[in-house]
Amino acid sequence: MENEHISKAFDIELNFLRQSILIMGGKVELMIADSVKSLVERDTVLAERTIALDHEVNAAEVAIDEHCLELLALRQPVGRDLRFITIALKIVTDLERIGDQCANIAKRTRELNEEPPLKPYIDIPRMAHRAEIMVKEALDAFVIGDADLAVKVCNDDSYVDDLNSQIQRELLTYMIEDPTTISRAMKLNYISKSLERVADHATNVAEMVIFMVKGKDIRHMIA
Repeated sequence: MENEHISKAFDIELNFLRQSILIMGGKVELMIADSVKSLVERDTVLAERTIALDHEVNAAEVAIDEHCLELLALRQPVGRDLRFITIALKIVTDLERIGDQCANIAKRTRELNEEPPLKPYIDIPRMAHRAEIMVKEALDAFVIGDADLAVKVCNDDSYVDDLNSQIQRELLTYMIEDPTTISRAMKLNYISKSLERVADHATNVAEMVIFMVKGKDIRHMIA
């Protein structure tokens, strides 16, 4: 009976860990959407809220790290449970870094909102939407242990990379043709690269999910 009780308690703790990561991930997904929404709608108040939310994401990382270390010390998990907890430690690091990228986007947005818009924003919102989906699907794959969904996330990264390259070329043209646009173009360039990094972090999470499910490290192997 005692072993059964311990097992159930461990299950509860693992479920709590899953939920904590999903809550943190939900905040990060909101930051992705709101950071770009504040740019498109020139909403500096929303940009400030996005920056402030980064503190909650940082606090969540610390709390989840502490919970994972406690589980490792007290439960001494093995096999898949061990992979799940150790990968959870890595995933929250990627989520925290996504939050940092979104806060940086919001800071550049705050500056851009004080100047006339350089151009209509079309591809940047597309990048943000796909990156947000990648983060959500990577976390879903983690929670349900779906390696196929994780592979999809990895493959989707090329879409974001292509959009980023297209934006870089377009911004370079603006700067060459009109030097007065350089400051604004550089800030948009920074935002585009930040979104590309968000997608990279989502890919990192997906690669770790594949390792968790299959025990196979495929980092740097997916084309």
